[in-house]
Amino acid sequence: PPHLPPPGPPPPHPPHHPHHPHHPHDDRAEAHTDLGGCITRACERIAPTWPLDRFIAVNPYWGWRALPIDDAAARLGVVSGTRLTMPPSFHAAEWRAGRLDLADIDAAAAEAGRPDLAVAARVVVTSTPPSGASLGDPGAGSTGAARFALVTDLRDLGRHPVPRTTWTAHVTHQVGQHLAAWFDHHQASWAPTRADGCFDAWRTDPTTPRTIRAAHGVAWARREITQLPAGAHEAIGRMLADLGVPAGGREAYLTAVLASVNGWAAWCAYQRWQARLEGGDDDSIVDLLAVRLAWEWLLARDLGDHERIGTWAASWAFADDAARRLAADQRIDWLMQDALERTEQRRLAAKLPDAIAGDTERDVEAVFCIDVRSEVYRRALEAASPRVRTRGFAGFFGLPIAYAPAASSLCRPQLPGLLAPTLSVTDAAGPAAPAATNATAGAATDATRRRERVLGARLAWDELGHTPSSMFSFVEAVGVGHALGLVRDGLARPHRRTRRQSARRWEHEATPAAAVGRPRLALVDDDPTAAARLAHRVLTNMGLTSDLPPLVLLCGHGSSTVNNPHAAGLDCGACGGHTGEVNARALAHLLSVPAVRAELVRLGIDLGDTWFVAGLHDTTTDTVTLHDLEDVPDATLPHLARLSDWLTTANRLARAERAPRLGLGHLVDRPDDLERALVHRSRDWSETRPEWGLAGNAAFVVAPRWRTRHLHLDGRVFLHDYDWCDDHDLSVLTLVMTAPMVVTNWINLQYHASTVDHRRYGAGDKTLHNVIGGHIGVFEGNGGDLRIGLAAQSLHDGTRLQHRPLRLSVYVEAPRASIDSVVADHEVVRQLVEHRWLHLLRIEPADGSVERRTVGGWRPL
Repeated sequence: PPHLPPPGPPPPHPPHHPHHPHHPHDDRAEAHTDLGGCITRACERIAPTWPLDRFIAVNPYWGWRALPIDDAAARLGVVSGTRLTMPPSFHAAEWRAGRLDLADIDAAAAEAGRPDLAVAARVVVTSTPPSGASLGDPGAGSTGAARFALVTDLRDLGRHPVPRTTWTAHVTHQVGQHLAAWFDHHQASWAPTRADGCFDAWRTDPTTPRTIRAAHGVAWARREITQLPAGAHEAIGRMLADLGVPAGGREAYLTAVLASVNGWAAWCAYQRWQARLEGGDDDSIVDLLAVRLAWEWLLARDLGDHERIGTWAASWAFADDAARRLAADQRIDWLMQDALERTEQRRLAAKLPDAIAGDTERDVEAVFCIDVRSEVYRRALEAASPRVRTRGFAGFFGLPIAYAPAASSLCRPQLPGLLAPTLSVTDAAGPAAPAATNATAGAATDATRRRERVLGARLAWDELGHTPSSMFSFVEAVGVGHALGLVRDGLARPHRRTRRQSARRWEHEATPAAAVGRPRLALVDDDPTAAARLAHRVLTNMGLTSDLPPLVLLCGHGSSTVNNPHAAGLDCGACGGHTGEVNARALAHLLSVPAVRAELVRLGIDLGDTWFVAGLHDTTTDTVTLHDLEDVPDATLPHLARLSDWLTTANRLARAERAPRLGLGHLVDRPDDLERALVHRSRDWSETRPEWGLAGNAAFVVAPRWRTRHLHLDGRVFLHDYDWCDDHDLSVLTLVMTAPMVVTNWINLQYHASTVDHRRYGAGDKTLHNVIGGHIGVFEGNGGDLRIGLAAQSLHDGTRLQHRPLRLSVYVEAPRASIDSVVADHEVVRQLVEHRWLHLLRIEPADGSVERRTVGGWRPL
């Protein structure tokens, strides 16, 4: 239940009686001198969430990174009731399973300067009944943090707006309905007027007073709402003054108001994030804050209990004090969390010195995304032949691109969400050879026109089926004709849309790109010299500058699944929630253009006879498909044939390793049946767990491949190749620690948050999802807050957790001074490291020993 601290002094000016007129020049409006700062800071606490068609992992605590993680956890507990750690019963289960060493509790306590806490933590771990099978829900029991109350919580103690519905749920539902209509540009045929902002649209909507369900009636609610200024900032100031929230508590209170609709706040934060990437700005999140605060203001005035509201408002002045008390209460929880992570770190670190340096002769170098699922496949491919060496690199392959498919108005980013695209890729006709014949160009034009007709017909059909006036007649007319499709879907039979059926998703999947051309960087034709500089930078960052084999595979990844709104979350986050096919094919083409290769020689990289081929790893079926093979030179064909055989072997090995976790362990010795079962899962519209994605991720190793090649890392570790000896100016290390390390932190903490507090940061039950706005996100049911994060089925198999919530441990093989230099020079990296949002460890190049970066400096692990 919400927490009301002991009442402090009464507010200097009690709020108005509901029937009293508001005085616009009341001196209470000047009670806080930094209202704009409070609004800004409250909005900055909310991390963005990406739309379904670009769904990527996001650290939901991103706005709190400037604070130590335990301090941020306590403040979050006060304003939203969440926790950042699992309950003691989880740690007790981990200890009994042998995954938590009590000695690490002592070490963590000593490093924190509180050895006295070690005894208490040991008692908690060894005496608490174990339970590690469920997703965390701080609101479900005594493990929840003491959240300060909102006005909706006060009203919940009395009469409810409708039977069996609380005021909190009612307000969240109504706000969600307004935001869903406001932001819908893809699904609904009718939409509100968007002239003057989301808040003013809510304020002037004639239906709004009826949704309030005020005891004083609809007419009263209408009069009260019309008092409010049209501007969100001005309205927020007036409402805070009326409520009597003291200056010292306004930032915490506004943060709590936004946290009560965290999903929609995250969507508004995304609007601002995108606008700022493009050099603009967006105030949707301020409008949302004003809308949600207006509900607080109206319900307080409708209640009419001045003394009670005054005591409640005054309590917000003590929010910081409550956060400090909560931080003290949670010290043992963080001690157990740190000890659990130390145990994991020591077990990996103990194996690193066993590595054998050096590489054998190879025929193929295969570059894979650092995604943890690639770790399984890389081991399988290396096991298929000693003539293959694999390498880890960010899946967008260093190309800051946006992709515009032929015959489509769509333009989608193919790079991490942290960045804005600076280059374009389009579908160009013809092979990689410089000139295309007139016949080839004409065929491509015809294919483009056919694709335009197909897309136009599908768009018209889609709109006909979703227009309210035609929906029932549409079903009557074509319902029987759809029966075959329903049967086919029920049997998981393949058909044209085997990958996804999200609304409008087919726009860039209706026809394969190869039918109209291949992804080509426009830069290659516009400025070959600049294209060569881009290629030089990518190859240098990859470490592919000399001693190259005859064949290099650039392998992106994607997934196969149907009837899954969150399908993009299984694709490549580095490619903006899309597959890595476009990036891999565009880079392979870039490195095959004679003018670019000639310029690379001048820049110091001679590719010689090395050929680059693009591939795509389907992480659901563990199948690698190679692209554009008709361009491969004759001299390279024997190497390509051997690679194809090795990939076939690797496919089977990777499937066999993943099978038990998917409940298919009985098919390990029947590879053909296992392949069919995995393909069936990828096409089954009722399958809620087609694969486990990045569940289980726990570490990020930045080192040469030989350092980890002897290890079986269970698909839980991101692997990025890096050789500090070749990085004289630290440019590569800087890139890795400021980009891939930040992205892996986002992935790790999305899984962490969705596990430790699924109710607030998880997407709920997949079977109850309803897509909003075509691609905005999902409701769980027919309304409420937008559900962000991961669905329960992505974290839990119905019996036990598939993800252990551990903060990311980053192992970097480089000198201390190099790592410290990057940390010191980059604020975001420094915040993540020094505030313990991740662990930074160093691998000593000479012997493979590991040390950990602490507040007091580097210490042996």
